[in-house]
Amino acid sequence: MALDSLPVEHLFTLVAETGDRPPAVLPATPSGTRIVITAMRGRFDGPKLNGTIADVAGGDWVTRRADGTLKLDVRLVLTTDDGASIFMTYSGFAVPAADGTMTVRVAPQFETGDERYAWLNNVQAVAHGTTGATNVTYDVYRLL
Repeated sequence: MALDSLPVEHLFTLVAETGDRPPAVLPATPSGTRIVITAMRGRFDGPKLNGTIADVAGGDWVTRRADGTLKLDVRLVLTTDDGASIFMTYSGFAVPAADGTMTVRVAPQFETGDERYAWLNNVQAVAHGTTGATNVTYDVYRLL
C-alpha cells in the first residue's frame, strides 16, 4: 500500500559550520564542477542525541551539475556530549532557492561501536534543511 507520508522520529537538528576554510574547487571535470567543503565544527541537539561535530577530517564532496543543483557526498564524525563517536555519512541533493540559499534533502546513515548508540547502526534517516552563508542546518529524522 502506498504511503502519502512517512512515519518518522526526530533525532536531532545539526548545524555544520562550513565557512572555516575556503573550499577547493575543481572546475570542468567530466562529472561537473567538484567542490570540497570542510565541515569540522558544529553542533547537533535533539531528544536522543546531543553533541558536536568532531574536529577531524570531515566535509562534503560536492558535484555541481549544469542546472546548479549540488549532488552531496558528506562524511562527519559526531561526538556526543557523553563521549561517544558516531560516523555519519549521507548523500542527497541541494537545490537552489529563489532567495540564494539552497534547499537540502539527504539520507543519513550511522556507524558506531559504542553500545549506548548501537541502535543507530540500523537506522536509515532522512533530513531536510537549508544552507546559510557559512553553515548548513538539517533536521534529521529516523524512518520508523
